[in-house]
Amino acid sequence: MTSSQRARRTTRRVRIRTIRVAGLLVVIAAIAAALSHQLPASSSPTAFSPSTAPSRSTAESPVDRGRREGRGALGEADGAVPDGTTVFDHEVPGVANLDPALLGALRRAATDAAGDGVEFYVDSGWRSREYQERLLREAIAKYGSEEKATRWVATPNTSAHVSGDAVDIGPSSAAAWLSAHGAEYGLCQIYGNEPWHYELRPEAIDHGCPPMYADATHDPRMQR
Repeated sequence: MTSSQRARRTTRRVRIRTIRVAGLLVVIAAIAAALSHQLPASSSPTAFSPSTAPSRSTAESPVDRGRREGRGALGEADGAVPDGTTVFDHEVPGVANLDPALLGALRRAATDAAGDGVEFYVDSGWRSREYQERLLREAIAKYGSEEKATRWVATPNTSAHVSGDAVDIGPSSAAAWLSAHGAEYGLCQIYGNEPWHYELRPEAIDHGCPPMYADATHDPRMQR
């Protein structure tokens, strides 16, 4: 074999190797492109295999699950009051569902208090039976017994909040203003342990507010 023949054979081998390498690179590129389209779908946190897909019970929202288990968040429709609610916010059910005479007295008092630089906020007003029941359960868990809990939270059958006849007013400056002037509007603090809790006593306008009960367990209405 002459030197020229050996040179041509070497050149041919180099060309074959180059073609093979180029072909391999094309295959690798094709595989990489295919994987790039498949990986996002298979690694997505919202993609479930049949064995891991959530059932109806495990896929429900926290609110639905909480309501089913009896500890769900109750909203404005049940009487929950957003921060900053005033006695003039008639679109809030916790205010709108108060007894009209009570609400009217509160608005007259709030208007006059504003002249003294005091603003009334509604911490709680009307409540649904469900909301009151949940508050009672929470109080029992906190205080250890229903007997102790009802010093602070009445049952749905006896609560003046459920009937729309009671309101909890804040902040402390508003409660203090009502303590001094509330009788002029027929608004009275009912329980010694709840300086925020006010109810309407129309006779107080002429005769002053009646003596307060130490707490709700001393109120004859709570014995129903």
